[in-house]
Amino acid sequence: MQPLVGLIMGSKSDWPTMEHAAEMLDKLGVPYETRVVSAHRTPDLLFDYAKTAAERGLKVIIAGAGGAAHLPGMVASQTSLPVLGVPVQSKALNGLDSLLSIVQMPGGIAVGTLAIGKAGATNAGLMAAQIIGTFDDQVRQAVDSFRASQTQTVLDNPDPRAS
Repeated sequence: MQPLVGLIMGSKSDWPTMEHAAEMLDKLGVPYETRVVSAHRTPDLLFDYAKTAAERGLKVIIAGAGGAAHLPGMVASQTSLPVLGVPVQSKALNGLDSLLSIVQMPGGIAVGTLAIGKAGATNAGLMAAQIIGTFDDQVRQAVDSFRASQTQTVLDNPDPRAS
C-alpha cells in the first residue's frame, strides 16, 4: 500500500522510541514508511525528503529527534504537510532539551509537539491516524474502534485493586 505517513528519526538510536508510533499506525491500519533522516548529518537528504513528501503521497510526517532536535522544525520548514514532533528522551537532560527544541518553533512554521518518549510516539501515531481519518473512513473507523476499546477496558475494570 502507498505510505500515507512518513515516520522519520534523526538517528537509528531513536527507533526504540519511534517504534511505538509504528505500532500504533500498524494497529490502526495506516500505511507508513520509516527512514533515518538526520538534520545535522544528512541535511540534503532531509530537504529532499521533506520537499518531495507530498508528491510521493504522504499526508503527515512524524519526526522524532533527541538532543538539539532540529529534525521536526527543519522538515516543517520544507513542506506544508502536517509535521508531528516527538521529543526523544536524551541522557543529558532526560528529554527536556528535545521537548524545548521542538516546541519552541517561531510563529509561521508549525510543528505539533507531543510528549517526551514512548507516550509521545504512541500519540503521534494516533494523531497521524486521526488526521488521515478526516478523509479516509476506514482509518477513522479504526480510530473510533480503538477509542471504544480503551473506554470498554476502563469500564470492565473499575476496581484498581483487581488484577
